[in-house]
Amino acid sequence: MRIFVTGASGHLGSAVIPDLLAAGHQVVGLARSDAAAVTVEKLGAEVRRGDLDDLDGLRAAAAAADGVIHLAFRHDLMVSGDIEGAARADLAGIEAIAGALAGSGKPLVGTSGTLMAAFAAPGQIGTEEVAGESGYRIDAENLVVGLAGREVRSSVIRLPPTVHGDLDRHGFIPGMIAIARQRGYAAYLGEGANRWPAVHTLDAARLYRLAVESAPAGSRWHAVADEGVALSEIAAAIGLGLDVPVRSLSPDEVGDYFGFLALPAQIDNPSTSTITRSRLGWQPQHPGLIEDLAQGHYFRDTL
Repeated sequence: MRIFVTGASGHLGSAVIPDLLAAGHQVVGLARSDAAAVTVEKLGAEVRRGDLDDLDGLRAAAAAADGVIHLAFRHDLMVSGDIEGAARADLAGIEAIAGALAGSGKPLVGTSGTLMAAFAAPGQIGTEEVAGESGYRIDAENLVVGLAGREVRSSVIRLPPTVHGDLDRHGFIPGMIAIARQRGYAAYLGEGANRWPAVHTLDAARLYRLAVESAPAGSRWHAVADEGVALSEIAAAIGLGLDVPVRSLSPDEVGDYFGFLALPAQIDNPSTSTITRSRLGWQPQHPGLIEDLAQGHYFRDTL
């Protein structure tokens, strides 16, 4: 297959492209800058210049492909506080891709998060069957899934808050490490019993390939290896890696300490991938989050 990948030079794209190429696929990667284009070319993919705002370019690239994996997201807008702007850009990009694929039966694999399941069904273990009606990124997830009605073999992969590995430079874990380094201590809320699921980047990449190859239309999948790692355990691993103390925060302290990570740092998001493993034959093979943190690569880099 000739597969168009958005977000090709990013954390996940840097793992998805080699996995696709190793399986015999051709890859066209979207690159919004010269540096991104160099990265995509080095990964072995054909470069398509453009970004999420180039809707005509997205349509053309999708129309010329046998399938699309959509990884790109305006994280810059999210981090700056323009969450609605980031969501609008994502929806517009998906609509452009969908317009090119409608009626073709070609696959489109979108990206969401297990945190969406936590918002949709608070207090429950998140499964692939949980779905919210509307909200931040839920609208994009539902849009992709609904494309099955427009003859697109659409599917969504929900990523955990922690997609970890030595390719991870800007995710939640690097963010927490940077905060702990700046503050001089690692922290968690209260008893730190709230949990985050996690997956290694290379395991997530393989799931994207399996989905673009065979996922049925209108399906949701969970890239979950660790079903729930307590935030106190994550903070302890960060404290050990940085050789700084670990402390509990009161609710009043969370916003000041975590900044844009304050909301996810308070959410309990245990999630399973039982259906994904059974139906797609996906089995995580790489280290879990705590084992990965113990390997030290997160702490050797300047974050």
